[in-house]
Amino acid sequence: MSDALNLSAELRERAGKGASRELRRNGRVPAVIYGGKEEPTTIHLEEKALVKQLMTGHFMNSIVMIDLDGKSHRTLPKDVALDPVKDRPIHVDFLRLAKDATIVVEIPVVFVNEEDSPGLKRGGVLNVVRHELELSCEADKIPGQIEIDVTGLEVGDSIHISSVTLPKGAESAITDRDFTIATIVAPSALKRAEGESSDEDGDETDPGSVAATEQGPDADAAEEQADKSE
Repeated sequence: MSDALNLSAELRERAGKGASRELRRNGRVPAVIYGGKEEPTTIHLEEKALVKQLMTGHFMNSIVMIDLDGKSHRTLPKDVALDPVKDRPIHVDFLRLAKDATIVVEIPVVFVNEEDSPGLKRGGVLNVVRHELELSCEADKIPGQIEIDVTGLEVGDSIHISSVTLPKGAESAITDRDFTIATIVAPSALKRAEGESSDEDGDETDPGSVAATEQGPDADAAEEQADKSE
């Protein structure tokens, strides 16, 4: 589980684009806390502190405790809007979490023991279809990552969600299909070699057939002409 992160915030006194632009000029980022039975709470955060938390790499999958007027709010980041030019955060949405809340999060996948995969040893390539898994879990039990063991896998083998051991209390949010996470595929060089081998096999022809072909229409016509001459 990722450790909870902490941010200090202040209430926004004014709303609107003009007020938000002014906050950003002063090094603050507008944000909102919503969800539950309470009304949305508009706040603003220190940009430097927020960027530091974003750089952890697991901000979106972490519980964020927001200190506001001496009260701690338990939240989960749901969206971070970035300036398209400067790539700076310009707004954040936080989901308010109730006690024992169940949430849906995207957890990164890490593949382990690649050196023990015969398919990869032969030059196969691990083609990752899903780099993250959408999981449903308790808010205080969010896994930091999901490890998938590729020991023993051969070229052509696929890894489906049904074969992955998930942490206790977590389950796939996608339940209508056994989706593929990754496949070990043959490298292009190996595919070309196999293709060339098939072509060579197809080119081998019975010498007798060649002879018969060479005596095709022209040979038949010559025989007919010879018959007429006799």
